[in-house]
Amino acid sequence: MPAAPDDPGNENHELAALLDYLQRARGLDLGGYKRAGLLRRLTKRLRAIGVDGYVAYVEYLESHPTEYARLLDTLLINVTAFFRDDLPWEFVRAELLPRLLAQKEATETIRVWCAGCATGEEAYTLAIVLAEALGEEAYRERVKIYATDLDEAALAQARLAAYTDDDVADVPAEFVERYFERRGDQHVFRKDLRRTVIFGRNDLMQDAPISRVDLIACRNTLMYFDAPTQARVLARFHFALVDGGFLLLGRAETIQAHGNLFAAVDLRRRVFTKVTGLPARERLRPPARPPAARGAAAGSVGDALRAGAFDAGVVAQFVVDQGGRLAMVNARARGLFKLGTADVGRPLQDLEVSYRPYELRSVIEQAHVEREPVVRDGVPWRAPGGDQRWFDIVIAPLFDDGVVAGTSVAFVDVTEMRQAQQQLEDSQAELETAYQELQSTNEELETTNEELHSTVEELETTNEELQSTNEELETMNEELQSTNEELQTINDELRLRSDELNQANAFLESVFTSLRSGVAVLDRELRVLVWNRQAEDLWGVRAEEAEHAHFLTLDIGLPVGRLTQPLRACLAGDLAAHEAQLPATNRRGRAIVCHTRVFPLVSRASDAPQGVLVIMEERPAAGGDGAAPA
Repeated sequence: MPAAPDDPGNENHELAALLDYLQRARGLDLGGYKRAGLLRRLTKRLRAIGVDGYVAYVEYLESHPTEYARLLDTLLINVTAFFRDDLPWEFVRAELLPRLLAQKEATETIRVWCAGCATGEEAYTLAIVLAEALGEEAYRERVKIYATDLDEAALAQARLAAYTDDDVADVPAEFVERYFERRGDQHVFRKDLRRTVIFGRNDLMQDAPISRVDLIACRNTLMYFDAPTQARVLARFHFALVDGGFLLLGRAETIQAHGNLFAAVDLRRRVFTKVTGLPARERLRPPARPPAARGAAAGSVGDALRAGAFDAGVVAQFVVDQGGRLAMVNARARGLFKLGTADVGRPLQDLEVSYRPYELRSVIEQAHVEREPVVRDGVPWRAPGGDQRWFDIVIAPLFDDGVVAGTSVAFVDVTEMRQAQQQLEDSQAELETAYQELQSTNEELETTNEELHSTVEELETTNEELQSTNEELETMNEELQSTNEELQTINDELRLRSDELNQANAFLESVFTSLRSGVAVLDRELRVLVWNRQAEDLWGVRAEEAEHAHFLTLDIGLPVGRLTQPLRACLAGDLAAHEAQLPATNRRGRAIVCHTRVFPLVSRASDAPQGVLVIMEERPAAGGDGAAPA
């Protein structure tokens, strides 16, 4: 378990170094996760492998390549199930899908995005619900479900579409019969319907969203992100949905603070719809100062939403104020031009981006004079150590009551279009060459036909080999069944051992209950492990109150402070036993003499004391106070 550092600042620095390493080496961005949950899961992993501190863990990751997969499995909580939290599914079938279908033509494709799909149960649940609503034939022709996750191992399992009896326990029996095929001890989702579900890796914080979708299901995923990251992800969801599209969230999630992006359809079931009519310029505009009548709280929320939407923009963009200083810069631009928060407020002319990839200052002046956007097309730029890229740069003045208040500079990446144009020119040249080669190819076809005849014979031989391989696979299947039976036997033995342990515990409990004296068993820290019924009757303290409490701090009628030295001597192995007659007060408030005996707890395996046994017995008040070794 990593030790807590004395300097919290040092701990933050080491954590930042670990997160930076994961992003550089693996492309895993954890900066948007809630800090408390991230620290808890990292600590769990470090404790499991016995590494002390985040710096040591970076070295461990570098020397153990397989550790990354185990870390990812710990960080990404792949908890999912068929028809999980069954509250929304009937609503989706009965209310949501009819509204969605009413917006589409009879043959138009229905696109669904299941974000954070884990091992696929929720994606296949959506497939079942849609197939029930549309009918299987229409479902196969019209529906595409895109299921994405960050965990490649979970995606590999999802692509198999094979689940155990326990996995499908919550699926109605008629759906299991209709949509799954039994293969051995597993249920496999039907192959003809499985083709409509497309699995792929997608990082919600970094990768581009899947576009033009009608329904997004992202259940119990947003709750692991902090507020700014949630705002960026929701902005991407808003971009991905068509007008009138729906967003389905988990029971523990809500987006009431993002009312400019989504409106609630059924808040109890966490169903929302896209707010339409909001232009992209409004979503990317820098936050404006709200009217004073709306209050400071309302202004703060509005600023945060606008800043979050601006920061999540898919186009690299920054804003320069009227004084020529950098006022805002979004995440895309920060990563592209290596700008940091320390650069905000600096004069634009002091920054490299003012003249590379293009001289911006003169163009900004032109936009101010002409009071309309200025565009520079196809500007080439190559990042240090990166590939050649091209941008369309859009410089647009921003107005406040008709006065130029600043300038928006956006870099639209047209690299793919330029590359496509170059590829088109190359293709035309290749076409000329291909036409010349066609004549030669016709002559080669006859030779190829003879080779094909030979290939057919080889395929027949291959078919026989495949048949032999199939027989070997059947043998392996029988061996696996034998292994499964052996595992069942081991499970039965473990259950028998568990029953024996329960009997031993019950026997030990009956021994302590049968003793007429009060008994307390203490560990090496003098905390109570056992407090029998006679001890409860003697001092009026219940076992639930005494167990796990420090014996010397118990509020009972016995002067336990006088036993401190004998207890510690027994734990040190210096005292074999101790007896004392101590004046005490029992639970009824009556003065008594308590005959107290202290013994060290030792085991057969070791003579070192593992704890202390204290026996307390009420005696007539005529006794004295003394100590004598047994």
